[in-house]
Amino acid sequence: MLNQPQQKTYLLAVSGGVDSMVLADLFQVSGFNFQIAHINYHLRNEDSKLDQKLVSNFCDQHQIPFHLYDVSEVDKKPENSIQNWARELRYRFFREIQKKENLDFLVTAHHLNDQLETFIINLSKASGIRGLSGIPKNENGIIRPLLDFSKEEIYDFAKQNQIEFREDQSNQKTDYLRNKIRHNIVTELEKVNPDFLTNFSKSINYINQAKDFIDESVNEKIEVLKINSSKNQIIIDKQKFSEESELIRYEILKRFGFNDENEMQKVLTAQTGSSFFNSEFHLIINRNELIFSDKLEVRSEDLEEVLLEIVDDEIVIPQNIKSEIQEFGTCFWKIDKNKIQIPLKLRKKQEGDLFFPIGMIGKKKISKFFKDEKLSILAKQKIWLLCDTNDQILGVLPLRQDGRFSSENSDSLEVKI
Repeated sequence: MLNQPQQKTYLLAVSGGVDSMVLADLFQVSGFNFQIAHINYHLRNEDSKLDQKLVSNFCDQHQIPFHLYDVSEVDKKPENSIQNWARELRYRFFREIQKKENLDFLVTAHHLNDQLETFIINLSKASGIRGLSGIPKNENGIIRPLLDFSKEEIYDFAKQNQIEFREDQSNQKTDYLRNKIRHNIVTELEKVNPDFLTNFSKSINYINQAKDFIDESVNEKIEVLKINSSKNQIIIDKQKFSEESELIRYEILKRFGFNDENEMQKVLTAQTGSSFFNSEFHLIINRNELIFSDKLEVRSEDLEEVLLEIVDDEIVIPQNIKSEIQEFGTCFWKIDKNKIQIPLKLRKKQEGDLFFPIGMIGKKKISKFFKDEKLSILAKQKIWLLCDTNDQILGVLPLRQDGRFSSENSDSLEVKI
């Protein structure tokens, strides 16, 4: 897994469940240099306190540094999308501890059953071979050493070695998608074939080998298509790119963070000067060139349209545009997925634009809305409209959302400014 693992330092994410307590025990008996982080979300009342006590007692017993994040009202737990909120909170906490303590790797207790559930979720999203390859064992400084072991094997190991752990009874509910898959789909698959999980483990290894082969081929293809490159920029021949297979085009765009199939067609048909953004890269169409720049600082007033990325149901606004928008306030919008078509985009106001401002009756022209808000000419130039691929205006960032697309359901996208 790693070269000279004994010389590295680790931060273990430990919840108190069987998976993470087995992981902690394995690291402890192996003599690794590690610390432990635990999050108390206070979602399960007394059980949450007992989880924390179990993990802290383990650390006290073995003299392991223990880091606790005690979730409070300051963290503003949302009514919906709790799983995404919790995931974002804990990984931010883990990275802060890693940086503060100068720890090399974050270690989580994901196992083979988690891998299968993730595979099924990604299969339903048409996420391509990268999504179907599942959870990586070692990526971006996160190590998952239990991925090859089933939940049953982990339980057996805990029993044989008398490892204390706590059961999270909320895992038995089917409120969340992952739990529905775990209890309603995976159990049926195992009834059809008792060796299903074992065979899946072999299949996921084959898929990963195929992914590695494709990744290598894409790297070679980028070199062939590349016109020029520097430390922060790669220029690709647009004509040659368009002549490649759909798979190669798709995988190249994904390499630069553009993950939606509709984005590929937009790139191929975009006019010179068009720009596309995501959280990591900026793509400019320049005659017969595709210019991919790494976090390039671009003046937003020079742009007319920006394609947006969606990560974990959050719409990613480029930082330079976000900084300008924040001059006019903040917002937290929830947008109904079922009423829009992705990809989403930001664009400047056009003649005749209108929307249905939330909290108001009927429609209003954007120009009239700007006038009512008493925006200066300079301010109007900095305001962006959030639109879907059909050019439906979802809101004027950050001033007012369109009420037609507002949502309080869990099946929604979020905009945070």
